[in-house]
Amino acid sequence: MKRLTGMVQNYAWGSTTALPRLLGQRPTGEPQAELWLGAHPSTPSQYGDTPLDQAITEDPALVGAAAARQFGSRLPFLLKVLAADQPLSLQAHPSREQAEDGFGREEAAGVARDAKERTYRDDWPKPEALCAVGEFHALCGFRDAEQTWDLFGRLGVRGLCDLAAPLRDLGGAAGIAQVFVGFLQLPDAADLVRRVAHAAEAYADDHHADEDDDLGRLSRTAVELDSYYPGDPGVLAALLLNRVELHKNQAIFLPAGNLHAYLSGTGVEIMANSDNVLRGGLTRKHIDLDELRRIVDFTPGFLGLVAATEDTAGVWSYATPAPEFALWRVEATGHDQGLNLVLPGDGGGRVVLVVSGQLTLGGENGELVLSQGQSAFVTAQEPAISVSGSGTAFVGAPGVR
Repeated sequence: MKRLTGMVQNYAWGSTTALPRLLGQRPTGEPQAELWLGAHPSTPSQYGDTPLDQAITEDPALVGAAAARQFGSRLPFLLKVLAADQPLSLQAHPSREQAEDGFGREEAAGVARDAKERTYRDDWPKPEALCAVGEFHALCGFRDAEQTWDLFGRLGVRGLCDLAAPLRDLGGAAGIAQVFVGFLQLPDAADLVRRVAHAAEAYADDHHADEDDDLGRLSRTAVELDSYYPGDPGVLAALLLNRVELHKNQAIFLPAGNLHAYLSGTGVEIMANSDNVLRGGLTRKHIDLDELRRIVDFTPGFLGLVAATEDTAGVWSYATPAPEFALWRVEATGHDQGLNLVLPGDGGGRVVLVVSGQLTLGGENGELVLSQGQSAFVTAQEPAISVSGSGTAFVGAPGVR
């Protein structure tokens, strides 16, 4: 058990205040988008005085026997704090089979791994889960085709329903896929995007009290996205998605093939340790539409929130089917020492991040005090780690143990 020092990523969509507030640092005025805690080879955290990826390569037992058997000498997950002031790109991630196939094809074709046109940076999937630490907005999965057709009709923009007719005529995944691809391939999309944004703004102005109805949410999305990506056909494609608002401690899971985009807010995110992102708009980065269409699941529906289950007093788990990771939230009040709070995730290497208050981790080898914004890596060989103090922490571990 040692202190972990994460790395801040400065992306343009990041918040200038959220991460400095968490870390107790003075804002620099620059956007700070993500805090990475883990063993990603490009930006590993420091485990004491050693890069965590190096420590795990030298001693794979740190991550646990089950994880080492299934994933080798690497930490299979990455824990992040994500702080978005602007919308991220529309994106989806491949399954393990799709990633292995795509990576192999690009390797055989001789595409450099750092090339801008490269789609598969590695042969891993990238399922994700995100738990909000405050209000958080996202687009996640496709809305029902008939419902979207009705909303487009109510918006009343000339030409929009003509392009969206497959939603009515085909319906389901087939209709959504055809309209999605058609939007992204639309020549001279800027005019239609502008007219849609204007109509959405007019609706929002006239219906303040109803901004949380379905058309209000769609209109809000159109106006927001157009303000950051004017004329981008991805604005139209994004209107096919469900808009989801998370409140503190609510979580979503994004499996392979799920098209999504984070819009705004701060959350703790855990994912498989991969760089594979297929983008579908709202970005200046490479878009491989053929490959995106191959891996996206166009089936309409929202998977729903990930239920937070109180496993033991003060410990909530967010169960997902991902074998690469598991996520818990630990709440200590300072008055519950008699509850014997124990750090979850025994048998795997764990990343612990304190997001509020101050907690003390105790084990056979001593104690480690973590204040807000501080983190630690607890090895698989350290069972029965006690938690005391007053505060909230998130714990990430391999999903297999």
